[in-house]
Amino acid sequence: MSDQIKHECGIALVRLLKPLEYYLAKYGTAVYGLNKLHLLMQKQHNRGQDGAGIANIKFDLPPGNKYINRLRSKSSTSIKDIFNQVYDKLEVVKKESPARLNDPDWLKQNVDFVGELYIGHLRYGTFGSNSISSFHPFVRKNNWKTKNLAVAGNFNLTNMDELFNNLVEYGQYPVETSDTITILEKIGHYLDEENEMLYQKYKSEGHAKIDITDMIAQNLNVGNILTNASKRWDGGYVITGMIGHGDAFVMRDPSGIRPAFYYQDDEVVIAASERPVIQTAFNVPIEEIKELDPGTAMIVKKNGEVQHTVVREPLERKACSFERIYFSRGTDQDIYKERKKLGSLLVPSVLNAINHDFENSVFSYIPNTASVAFRGLMEEMEDFCNQVKKDRIKELGSNITDEELEKVMALKPQIEKVAVKDLKLRTFITEDTQRDDLVAHVYDVTYGTVKKADNLVVLDDSIVRGTTLKQSILRILDRLNPKKIVVVSSAPQIRYPDCYGIDMAKLNDFIAFKAAIELLNDTKQAHIINEVYIKCKEQEKLPKEEIVNYVKEIYKPFTAEQISQKIAELLTHKDLNADVEIIYQSIEDLHAACPDNQGDWYFTGNYPTPGGNRVVNKSLINFIEGRNERAY
Repeated sequence: MSDQIKHECGIALVRLLKPLEYYLAKYGTAVYGLNKLHLLMQKQHNRGQDGAGIANIKFDLPPGNKYINRLRSKSSTSIKDIFNQVYDKLEVVKKESPARLNDPDWLKQNVDFVGELYIGHLRYGTFGSNSISSFHPFVRKNNWKTKNLAVAGNFNLTNMDELFNNLVEYGQYPVETSDTITILEKIGHYLDEENEMLYQKYKSEGHAKIDITDMIAQNLNVGNILTNASKRWDGGYVITGMIGHGDAFVMRDPSGIRPAFYYQDDEVVIAASERPVIQTAFNVPIEEIKELDPGTAMIVKKNGEVQHTVVREPLERKACSFERIYFSRGTDQDIYKERKKLGSLLVPSVLNAINHDFENSVFSYIPNTASVAFRGLMEEMEDFCNQVKKDRIKELGSNITDEELEKVMALKPQIEKVAVKDLKLRTFITEDTQRDDLVAHVYDVTYGTVKKADNLVVLDDSIVRGTTLKQSILRILDRLNPKKIVVVSSAPQIRYPDCYGIDMAKLNDFIAFKAAIELLNDTKQAHIINEVYIKCKEQEKLPKEEIVNYVKEIYKPFTAEQISQKIAELLTHKDLNADVEIIYQSIEDLHAACPDNQGDWYFTGNYPTPGGNRVVNKSLINFIEGRNERAY
């Protein structure tokens, strides 16, 4: 998207099911698991621009040996930074004692991150600190193996204040209020309780303390721990974790908001945020990679047993549609088809905007992430063009001349690369006039691609704030002297905040909201704004389950086309010569293109959890009261 917003975090889990000697014999390395974790994370780099972290648990080391390792980095090349640190230690072994590389037991005891279980995290922070202490995985330490816990996830919770107070009620004294720490402590609390319950049980049965540790490890009910810990969680989440003795888990929210996929065979169990990365890393067919069900935890016991346990009652599936439009890698076979479909469904609206004059229209896209939807748009446009050719040939009949036939057959959509982003340009100047001038030159245009009488149609995958469009893209496209500029969004109008992991937290950031407010003022319906504010204020003290999204009433008086027209007005700079039209995808066509990902709350205001309604109302209150802050 031309407007930058924060992306989704990514997770990876690797659990080896065979002894390290097996992988050394078959694949020639005792660090097979580490190498696969590296590949899974590298292939999900699109989900982590702020930093990364990994953690590892080594099985069955004698007491006194370090069996948990963790590394985190916030460098601009965080994945490379982390794995270089790990591989550098192996290079030292290779240089000084090369035979040791073929001794898995020695490597486990002497080299960090040589073991059987790994989790990895790619961070794209939506808000808060960017200090290394904010980076996953988080570790909760204890001298008891079965009480050590490491977690990493892709999530946002909407009810942090409620969950924080729960921890205080338990008698804990949390020193941080982040959702990650809260989740860690919630799971940790019930992990401690499960340990204590089993300890007292086996102690009462007369077992020796040294034996009880192994008995707890074998019988720890991870599903029960996760059920109890997540009872009051409101939000979207995929959380992966490891317990010190070797149990591991990946759990998904009841609505399936955040994505999670897994694969298992007799050698490995793998989980990741995206399906094609598993296909690539393990060269397996798509049919063998499964999606983790909503409300379910995949639990891998220390003995290698894999359980799929329902830890939260599944709700109506509301998987995030933005994953399909923008966030996930387009190499997924279904996502690729869906993005093409999103583009093809826009053709009728585009043809109307250019008055069906494709002979005098140039088609392009900004940015590169919109390329697949653009392909779908142009394939459908070519089909339309072919029908026009057939109709004209029929009209001319058998007397058609060669010249006329050549002219008809030459009809085709004109596709050009009209704008290129200057990746080296940095808008670091703080003085407004100079900074605005720099922003206006973020893109370069390809001169000579558009004639003065042409329509210029540009596809974007979504338009959130419109800032880059107004300050940069439209102004530079206008230099090509088109008659009309048509900006087409493959996503519908973004009208409501997201509170489940995307950095779209303030109503006033959205150009669609600004357009609706302008329309209310233009049509002398501004009283609606105050009425909605009062309704939102009256709900502030209500439980989240009782809150209604009254912000929908801001948009209700207007059609989507009216709001799009106002958006075009707001984004048209006073110096532009070309007419400007904005076209958005319809909600109906979004659902037709992405039938399995019906999560559309940022477009419709239909939040899948009660906390979403509280967030959107709070965001409206913040806007009216002039508070430039998040609503969660």
